Amino acid sequence: MGQHCLQCMKYLLFIFNLIFWLSGCGILGVGVWLVVTQGNFVTLSSSFPSLTVANFFIAAGSVIMIVGFLGCIGAVIENRCLLLSFFVVLLIIFLLEMIVGILFLCCQDEINQYAKKELKRGLQFYNTSGNNDLTNGWDIVQTDFRCCGVVSYEDWFSVLNGKKVPASCCFKLVSDCSSTSDTWWKDPCYDKVIKWLKENIVAICIFGLCIPVLQILGLVFSLVMYCQLAKAEKHYS
Repeated sequence: MGQHCLQCMKYLLFIFNLIFWLSGCGILGVGVWLVVTQGNFVTLSSSFPSLTVANFFIAAGSVIMIVGFLGCIGAVIENRCLLLSFFVVLLIIFLLEMIVGILFLCCQDEINQYAKKELKRGLQFYNTSGNNDLTNGWDIVQTDFRCCGVVSYEDWFSVLNGKKVPASCCFKLVSDCSSTSDTWWKDPCYDKVIKWLKENIVAICIFGLCIPVLQILGLVFSLVMYCQLAKAEKHYS
């Protein structure tokens, strides 16, 4: 009975980690594709120029691949050391996610204020040398969300030295639209993005819940298999 349970856990853990590893490959592939085709896609922060969508996908995909690889190999060769390493790494990631989630829920006002301040600071580097990624990022956000500025279209006045906005703020591309206020989007981008997140909160929550559920399953499978291997070794010894 114990041997059958061990084999069942072995195959379950292997299939789980194979899916985990393949998803990591997919996420990494998306990140590499964004780097090759879009550069540092959507860089909005001047303080953290490496904090881009592409780099996030690459980092997340790499971590998922490493964790999945540890679990797959540990399950196949029935190695307790690898299974324990997989369990510890996955547990650390799970705990870090919980801590970040709790801090986010408890400090939403502070996070919102910091984000607005940081984004407004980043506007100063719009259309300057060496900041093409930040410029492209703002143009994409303002065009897609039909908005202008962080908290107001007036955020651009001090940046562009006058009552002017980037062309990406114009809903009607006429001659000199950057200086014609009648052709500008008036909604602030920060509020529009927050509104979009709230409208898609169900999908975001489902995705957010799936990740810890899968991690808990991985922790349970690896712990059960580790215990079964320990019992088997003790039995045969």
